[in-house]
Amino acid sequence: MEINDITSSVITAVIKVHRHLGPGLLESVYEEVLHYELTRMGVVCQRQVPLPVYYEDVKMEIGFRVDLLIEKRVMLELKSVESVAAVHKKILLTYLRLANIHIGLLINFNEELVKDGITRLINKHYVSS
Repeated sequence: MEINDITSSVITAVIKVHRHLGPGLLESVYEEVLHYELTRMGVVCQRQVPLPVYYEDVKMEIGFRVDLLIEKRVMLELKSVESVAAVHKKILLTYLRLANIHIGLLINFNEELVKDGITRLINKHYVSS
């Protein structure tokens, strides 16, 4: 599956979940339901994936977790906040760099139209394997 196909499938699922549930719920609810919907669509989706930090070649299990990892190629950071802050984007960009993932989607479900809450971010430090 190509990156654009993956992100298209994710956005389709996000819109479906948002239409059904609406804004205003906890992030954990959207995470669970979105995971279910993506899995039902046949998309490989992992929840709460541990994200270690390497410092001077030492692996440290600090407790960072990726909300959803899609096809091991697209990272999702889910929010249900009044407005996305710059720090939310910085966090996702840092997670992308730490995991060496190229594309991330920051999704704020607390919007009347969820399409207004979707931000696509690109890891400029990505090294293809």
